[in-house]
Amino acid sequence: DAVTEGFLPAADRLSLDVTVLTDQPAAHRATYPDVEILECDVRDFRAVVTRISTHHRPDAVFTNSDHLQTQAALAAAYFDLPGKDWRATLRCKDKAEMRRRLAAAGVDTVWSAEITEPAALPDAPYPCVVKPREGVASEDVVLVDGPEELATRTKEIFERRPDTVLVVEEYLPGELHTLETLGDGQVRHVLGGFHTELSPPPYFVEERLTFVPAHPEPVVAQVLAQLDALGVGFGVCHTEFVVHEGRARIIEVNYRAIGDQCDLLLARLLQIPLFEHILRTHLGEPLPTDLGARRDGAARLEYPCADRAGLLTEAPAATELTVDGVHLTYRPLRPTGERHELYRTNRDYLGVLRATGTDQPTVDRVTADFLAGLRWEIQP
Repeated sequence: DAVTEGFLPAADRLSLDVTVLTDQPAAHRATYPDVEILECDVRDFRAVVTRISTHHRPDAVFTNSDHLQTQAALAAAYFDLPGKDWRATLRCKDKAEMRRRLAAAGVDTVWSAEITEPAALPDAPYPCVVKPREGVASEDVVLVDGPEELATRTKEIFERRPDTVLVVEEYLPGELHTLETLGDGQVRHVLGGFHTELSPPPYFVEERLTFVPAHPEPVVAQVLAQLDALGVGFGVCHTEFVVHEGRARIIEVNYRAIGDQCDLLLARLLQIPLFEHILRTHLGEPLPTDLGARRDGAARLEYPCADRAGLLTEAPAATELTVDGVHLTYRPLRPTGERHELYRTNRDYLGVLRATGTDQPTVDRVTADFLAGLRWEIQP
């Protein structure tokens, strides 16, 4: 993953001494036995500041967690270190606040409402999307067609997550894409993006991503204007947006590196020290004006998903090979012998296949042929 294969090796190559703060120290010590692990209530920025202050002064405070960007930004600011603006991290994490900010800046207005109990909202512009205000990974994100379905769906979610706040917002039509950016507060690089294919509605599980070296310039300009309105410009950022009739509209902003091994693929495809660049920005080093990224790459990611609940009894092992100039890396994400429900989220992923080459049709063909030879068995 991004930590094991990305950030920790990059920190080692930069000769950095790493201390990990976590509220799950035993699990981290088992996974990273050679890394200094300190227990801390990482969701409380005051606890983070105290734990750092009683240890030693840091050179940088960094996290790639969706949930901890604001805490890390506040801690970095407290110690007068480079970092993201905590107001921008908050706007990105809080999907309702993001909508308010974009509307106030005059760059995009989306009908949106927050609810803390089951509701029908008869005046909403259906179809609508229901999502947790601070959610990730398509968890409890669902399309609803009317007030009755909204009441039913929100009741189900609140029964599972009684303390959550839900956002109901108008459905934005269009093809789903991503924009990957990296900045140091002065220079901002667009690394490219992806075209994302989703599961059938009413759910929004990302099943396949195809690399897009460069989105059309007017589209990129629209997305960057919305990121500017949110105050996003430091470090790495993963933005999801739709394009409909030439108009780009943000779905959500994840103010960290793209996940699900896309960041590992991006580093390999662009042939740049991506993770080192990200860490260096947090150490206060300026980014080069030209990253020297390779621009002739083609890539695809596939996420085989469970289609039913049950026990995974048979699954392919981790594999790495090259076929017709296409480099394939397959990694299982669920061990055999485990029973799972059907979640309708990224938690249904059985594995991930990363494919990189220089010709998209060849990448697509080799990917399809490789997947056709894999087998997963799920017993009820």
